[in-house]
Amino acid sequence: MSEAENRPSNFIRHIIDEDLKSGKHDTVHTRFPPEPNGYLHIGHAKSICLNFGIAQDYQGACNLRFDDTNPEKEDIDYVNSIQQDVKWLGFDWDGEVCYSSNYFDLLYAYAEELIQKGLAFVCFLNADEAREYRGTLSQPGKNSPYRDTPVEENLALFRKMRAGEFKEGECSLRAKIDMSSSFMCMRDPVIYRVRFAHHHQTGDKWCIYPMYDFTHCISDAIEGITHSLCTLEFQDNRRLYDWVLENITIETVPHQYEFSRLNLEYTVMSKRKLNTLVTDGHVNGWNDPRMLTIAGLRRRGYTAASIVEFCKRIGVTKMENMVEMPMLEACIRDDLNANAPRAMAVLDPIKVVIENYPEDKVEQLSAPNHPSEDMGERIVPFSRELYIEAEDFREEANKKFKRLVIGKEVRLRNAYMIKAERCDKDENGNVTTVYCTYDDTTLGKNPEDGRKPKGVIHWVSAEHAKPAEIRLYDRLFTVANPAAEEDFTAVLNPESLVVKQGVVEPSLVKAEAEHAYQFERQGYFCADSVDSSPEALVFNRTVGLRDTWAKIGG
Repeated sequence: MSEAENRPSNFIRHIIDEDLKSGKHDTVHTRFPPEPNGYLHIGHAKSICLNFGIAQDYQGACNLRFDDTNPEKEDIDYVNSIQQDVKWLGFDWDGEVCYSSNYFDLLYAYAEELIQKGLAFVCFLNADEAREYRGTLSQPGKNSPYRDTPVEENLALFRKMRAGEFKEGECSLRAKIDMSSSFMCMRDPVIYRVRFAHHHQTGDKWCIYPMYDFTHCISDAIEGITHSLCTLEFQDNRRLYDWVLENITIETVPHQYEFSRLNLEYTVMSKRKLNTLVTDGHVNGWNDPRMLTIAGLRRRGYTAASIVEFCKRIGVTKMENMVEMPMLEACIRDDLNANAPRAMAVLDPIKVVIENYPEDKVEQLSAPNHPSEDMGERIVPFSRELYIEAEDFREEANKKFKRLVIGKEVRLRNAYMIKAERCDKDENGNVTTVYCTYDDTTLGKNPEDGRKPKGVIHWVSAEHAKPAEIRLYDRLFTVANPAAEEDFTAVLNPESLVVKQGVVEPSLVKAEAEHAYQFERQGYFCADSVDSSPEALVFNRTVGLRDTWAKIGG
């Protein structure tokens, strides 16, 4: 299959193909334009893959541009995290990083041009009055009493705004379009407002800042963007996008195309809601592994390849829909099943004493790192005392229980067959120690008399076990669409993080942060990039071996 045939197909690519074929454009130039007011989430990953992927496939260019017009909510930390996320996903931008603030002088000049053409005016309505004059979806708005201020007076007032002679909220610059428009965004929208705020790029040079809708289209035109791609909530705003460009003197006039945003079950995609989760302490920062931010997914153990594959599978359409969480989880399982080395960890340990095994003996057993042989093997110490999972032992059980039962045999993974003889319990009736015997002829083979073990269980040598905090992350919300709730924080999942104090095999002391392992029979885990160290191991569960929510109905 050729490279062109292997490309994903969607309506945007069909438009680009036609534009190139007709000669409307001879190259493709896209941009990814995040606002630096929070960390990127999985929905932004879809836009990153679309914009950068198109540029790659058509040998074009893609800019990274920060639409930084709201300094009160922006931070250089967000700027840095966004750049890291884009690169981690495997993409890079053309040239230097762009900022809308680079164009503030030009934007100001274009605003004056609109004033000089009688298409913008300084308005002194306060917020409540402006809301009243704006009208509703069923009723047209009313013209501002300041709408017909003479051009020269508007220019003077706008320059006074720039000079800091008006207070915040005292006035704004509005485009003069149509207060009776059926599109609310065309009812004389605000294009500049007064803000005495320090900007992370321009410092204190400006005390007026342009609005997003005015800035975005002009920034696209300045950068020579051929295809401006955004989500469907900006579909109506395309009228304002086009109106601004049609009424200023600018050479390039790009076109905006809209696609459906990503809606994913059991999460929220609003930066405002994500910020609430962080600031109100429901999660431990933007990179909390329960957050569907790219930083959170990365810390949890998701790979860049799995996220890119997810974006490829969901595709690009104009139809709004809710993507099921198992689709995302299937992508990481497919990746890690093929690429994650295996290891043994016990999350709820009980001790096993093999009474007929020599007390001072330690064997170094070989264990495969992966079912495929090309990942090699590791050495795992084996001794008289081991830890196994509490759930892997029962005093009595029916035939469906394929683990350790008194009087029955199981195989220890990559080791011997053992038989449970008796157990000790604490004052609450919980099993603390299981006493077993082993068959020393069964290392790597079944006994010659044809006995077969009931099952295979994992273990860790007690003498060599390394204590580890195991964080079992789950879905952050208990309902599929928390954004539809009156209070989305009321449906937070109290079991979204369960912490276990377990033990792991000694090889995991060298586990690298964000490097995934399959803990046998438990799921996929990685060392935490913030809290884990060789002296205090912390592992995050990326995803279970199978979708447990499917059988319990979410």
